[in-house]
Amino acid sequence: MTYTHGHHSTVLRSHQWRTAENSCAYLLPHLKPGISVLDVGCGPGTITADLARAVAPGRVVGIDAAGVLESASAAVEGLANVELTGGDVMALEFPDDTFDVVHAHQVLQHVADPVGALREMRRVVKPGGIVAVRDADYEAFTWFPASEVLQRWLDLVRSVHRANGGEPDAGRRLLSWTREAGFEEAEAGASVWCYADAEGRDWWGGMWAERILSSAVAEQAVAEARVTREELREMSRAWREWSAAADGWFLVPHGEVLARG
Repeated sequence: MTYTHGHHSTVLRSHQWRTAENSCAYLLPHLKPGISVLDVGCGPGTITADLARAVAPGRVVGIDAAGVLESASAAVEGLANVELTGGDVMALEFPDDTFDVVHAHQVLQHVADPVGALREMRRVVKPGGIVAVRDADYEAFTWFPASEVLQRWLDLVRSVHRANGGEPDAGRRLLSWTREAGFEEAEAGASVWCYADAEGRDWWGGMWAERILSSAVAEQAVAEARVTREELREMSRAWREWSAAADGWFLVPHGEVLARG
């Protein structure tokens, strides 16, 4: 898989904001002390750490590309029940029926074969256990005030995502993919991130104002002649204008599924 967003500091800053409460609340009622969890695509480890606290003394394993795990180490420092290791969702290095819960946040949108990834997660979860997946749905992003430049930003990000073999509108497809992967039971729902106060606008808009200039998306888009540097600067300015708008509002919808069997 190609991770479209890359690992620029602006991307890392975005991911470090994520917690179990704001990114996997749908799973939290099903976590109990003593159960085991595999966190696929653990990133900087902030969600992983929360999962570990929720199931302690149960075992939590976070996996991601080897180069990502250094930042995760700081987040889980002092948590004796966490293990971090390199791993590939398409070939998990665990025996069948290993974990009570397998969790993946914003992972399936990046893989070329999301159904295959779900089948692999299903393989390592115990009978009766849960596979929990949550992904954004980019086409459903919406904001105010309207901006043609931000619409071009969204179209650009989606096109780069698809060029890398991923599916940016994964949220709406999770239930379908889960059923195709052979799960007998799937509970689907949705939740959102909403940035509608001064602090949220400053953080989200400021992060994207930098990210669209410097991250892997920007570099790939320029290299593939999808956009010019001046157009990227225009997008960055549009993000700063949105951030400064007193009535600015941005919604990021997510699909989420709890699957069993």
